[in-house]
Amino acid sequence: MQLTSGPAIQAPKDLVPYLTNADEKSVLFIDEIHRIPKAVEEYLYTAMEDYRIDLILGEGTNARTINLSIKPFTLIGATTRSGMLSAPLRDRFVLREHLEFYTDEELAEIVRRNAKKLKVSIDEDAALELSHRSRSTPRIANNRLRWVRDYATSKADGHITLDLANAAMKMQAIDNLGLDNQDRKYLKTLLRVFGGGPAGLEAIAHTMNAAPDTLSDEVEPFLLRMELVIRTPRGRVLTSKAYQHLQVDPPEV
Repeated sequence: MQLTSGPAIQAPKDLVPYLTNADEKSVLFIDEIHRIPKAVEEYLYTAMEDYRIDLILGEGTNARTINLSIKPFTLIGATTRSGMLSAPLRDRFVLREHLEFYTDEELAEIVRRNAKKLKVSIDEDAALELSHRSRSTPRIANNRLRWVRDYATSKADGHITLDLANAAMKMQAIDNLGLDNQDRKYLKTLLRVFGGGPAGLEAIAHTMNAAPDTLSDEVEPFLLRMELVIRTPRGRVLTSKAYQHLQVDPPEV
């Protein structure tokens, strides 16, 4: 298997070595495939359909095409923005799967396995608590684990208990839903300044002194998934679950 990412492939010359050097039945995995340029996409068309690459040498009337045969391979593309893929490229994938987020139990298993790699012991309830605060994302769960490992090493004997995990999360300001300071600031701004909404993204961003892209890409997806915020044609609005989490009464209708 060969691994690469969309940003690493900016020109056909970056892709050709992967394909021409691939063994038969090998797997080429492209992460963030939506970020590859259009010129690279065109090289993938013939590679995926006919197992060949057409290289154009020269320009104008002196241009000539060289056909390079490649061995049969499997291409796997991963993306969180499939809508940004061009239709011709997307249609050439026979199988398309949508992956769901990890459950707390699955993340807890990942935490336990990585705890062994870090040579630290962790209680079952502590592993489950860390997974519950990790936004259903293994990368975040691993970061939480490393932080708690350091905390347990400095504050105790290195063994991670539930109390130590909760204390470490409190020091990092990660609450029981996995929200951090910026998430809560977003909710409190929408509540305090805009009365719970509706409010536009740019208005919220300017009030928070943050970039709108930061809020839409980093903050809002998790808040929307947790049903703390909804998007309406008029703007963002807090839900009853958000009021409950902030421990305030919702406004009377």
